[in-house]
Amino acid sequence: MRQSFAFFILLICACAATQTTPPPRLDIQPSSPEAAIELVLHAQQAAWNRGDLDAFMAGYWKSEKLTFFSSARENAGWQDALDHYRATYQGPGHEMGQLEFSGLRIEMLAADAAFVRGRWELTMVTGKKPHGLFTLVFRRFPEGWKIVHDHSSAAE
Repeated sequence: MRQSFAFFILLICACAATQTTPPPRLDIQPSSPEAAIELVLHAQQAAWNRGDLDAFMAGYWKSEKLTFFSSARENAGWQDALDHYRATYQGPGHEMGQLEFSGLRIEMLAADAAFVRGRWELTMVTGKKPHGLFTLVFRRFPEGWKIVHDHSSAAE
């Protein structure tokens, strides 16, 4: 009886440990362009925190015309931006950490364009918390809102 009870407790703990936060639902129709843009950013944050760079990059315009400025370097195109993220956060000796966006300010420039400013912070396993600011330009495409320009900077 005692072994059955212990096995039952172990089974419950194992099931609980495998539970993960589901990604945000993208089939919900946002009430405004600003809400749709926030949904993209929340989906990116959730993807990053799952370690899924491909899903994170779904928020970017998959084009060679995408521009991404970071660490005094310009990355031209979607693939270059993905390569930068992989080398910086998934390369040997690197970790992705847990990402949090805050202080979002979304300003509509037109019905199909928006300017977004905010803060980012990573919480690393070591306890370090790199952080900084970002400026994004979003455009609305038939498949939804996408980042067409990202300028991210880290605090010294």
